[in-house]
Amino acid sequence: MLEPLTVTVPEMTRFMLPLREAVDLVLYAFEHGKGGDIFVRKAPACSLASLAAALQNIFGQQTGLNAIGSRHGEKLYETLLTQEELRRSEDMGEYFRVRLDDRDLNYTLYFDKGDKGQAAVEDYHSHNTRQLSVAEVETLLLSLSEVVSELPADRRPLK
Repeated sequence: MLEPLTVTVPEMTRFMLPLREAVDLVLYAFEHGKGGDIFVRKAPACSLASLAAALQNIFGQQTGLNAIGSRHGEKLYETLLTQEELRRSEDMGEYFRVRLDDRDLNYTLYFDKGDKGQAAVEDYHSHNTRQLSVAEVETLLLSLSEVVSELPADRRPLK
């Protein structure tokens, strides 16, 4: 009998960015960026429970989960852009472009007025981006040669 798959917190989320999309991000930034720009791909995310279910489905092993709780320093979700960065970013379709913040540090400008709109924007993180379903996670994983190569020949997707 197989042991349950150990995870920390099933509700924990992580961005899902295959290597080919990371390379596309670098190429896009190279073509469209200016000095100091930061580019962030609008990647979907999934929970550890969805990732575990997808892996169990792909490998045909329904082992269940053993949730052990978070480890020291581990976060429930990943943050890619803070609210301040997001407010000064440009939406470029599949990417956010955050321009270099070259404002001067003359704080006397903020004695009489501040920025009331900043609190209205939430950080961009793996809890508030598009969440992949288990079926979508399976599709993503089956597009990765590293996963497919671990499957027995009779479970490999047809090309």
